[in-house]
Amino acid sequence: MLSNFSRSLVLSATLSLPACSSKTVEPKLYSGFLHDYSVLSERQSPSGQPVLGWVSPALARGRYTQAYLAPSQFYPSVAPTARIPLSTLSGVTEYYDAALRQELGKVMRLVSSPGPNTLIVRPAITRVATRTQGLRFFEWLPVTLVAAGVSTAAGIRDQDSEIATEVSFEDGSTGEVVAEVIRKGTGVPLENDKQVLSADDVKVVLDGWAGDLGKSYVALRK
Repeated sequence: MLSNFSRSLVLSATLSLPACSSKTVEPKLYSGFLHDYSVLSERQSPSGQPVLGWVSPALARGRYTQAYLAPSQFYPSVAPTARIPLSTLSGVTEYYDAALRQELGKVMRLVSSPGPNTLIVRPAITRVATRTQGLRFFEWLPVTLVAAGVSTAAGIRDQDSEIATEVSFEDGSTGEVVAEVIRKGTGVPLENDKQVLSADDVKVVLDGWAGDLGKSYVALRK
């Protein structure tokens, strides 16, 4: 049987651990970057990941022959911290821009300014954070739950690196919004709550987002 101390530790550990998160960005975490969140619905990306998105028939008709990629930004603006320094923040946007440029450049011509028949792509990073990993099934057993609680309290439990994006697609002539998408991802796990998050830790997520965007455009043209 668990001692009173163990019971208290289990309770505090359980309360401090996050619940299982949704596979899509929750409405309370919408940043305000997009024009209209009410039109979004859950969809599946070409890689099979759940996303929230909306596409106007204007985009589906294939009227855009080229794209202008606006520089990605943090929205709302993010102040650097000890765990997520300025080098990480700038590294994330720079890599996101490069990944989008590479993947979009495979399927359509990229131009240096908006204009007729041009699709404006405006990407934003709306969340970059670390979060203590939730309990795995076997850790709910009483003895291991105590151990998990101790590691959480000591700050040595693995941390997830989380990142989210919102992207607005607009008509280059009128500025009309023709598509929107929101998605999130988890990068490389961090060893503890002291490890600094680097741009390298989330590059696999950014590559996936960019690759899916290119494939989605190809699918719409068919």
